Amino acid sequence: MFQIFDFEPVDNGQSSNYQYREYYLKNGVDTIEHGGKPSEETTALFKETGAVLINTLSPAVPFAVMDAAITGMTETDLINGKALFNNIVEGTNEALKQGITVGLGTDTGCPYVTHYDMWRELYYFIKYCNVSNAFALHTATMINAKIAGIDHITGSVDAGKSADLIVTEKNPLEDITTLRNVKMVVFRGEIINDPKPSRYEEVDKNLDLVM
Repeated sequence: MFQIFDFEPVDNGQSSNYQYREYYLKNGVDTIEHGGKPSEETTALFKETGAVLINTLSPAVPFAVMDAAITGMTETDLINGKALFNNIVEGTNEALKQGITVGLGTDTGCPYVTHYDMWRELYYFIKYCNVSNAFALHTATMINAKIAGIDHITGSVDAGKSADLIVTEKNPLEDITTLRNVKMVVFRGEIINDPKPSRYEEVDKNLDLVM
């Protein structure tokens, strides 16, 4: 069974978090969400089990870098938000360094995280984890599909796979923000021209301030 366990560190990588992650990995989870900088044993367990880390910066960025006058956060909230953000970035960078597979998620449902803004997660991945546009796009498509066990169906443009494509005005290899305005969606061969998802204008405006 494909198991996913949602783990969110709250104390910036203290030993108790290492112990929790090691416990989960030893007991067969396939993914660790959010994560944090791993201990040597945690890293070894990731490699031994083939588990992957799902990077989710979208819920952390607003509370680490957005003006508290907008979010309404207290000084304590800001300290915790920055600690969580730094923990996720450090954990992702260490996983990449160690050759641990990293996927991308958004934790949709958290404040300032919408269903239509996956492109922001790619943007944060590039900006804060220093990866290339090409690597971010590959992670969001082929690697995510492989993690979900559907890479034989989708995730890349190959003969025999589902025709799942998007068309953008500019080249996302050069400008990842072009993904925010998709001109065409092809899903299982069905063409949707100029899609218009419902948007939260106030949320978009505030998130654009921290780009």
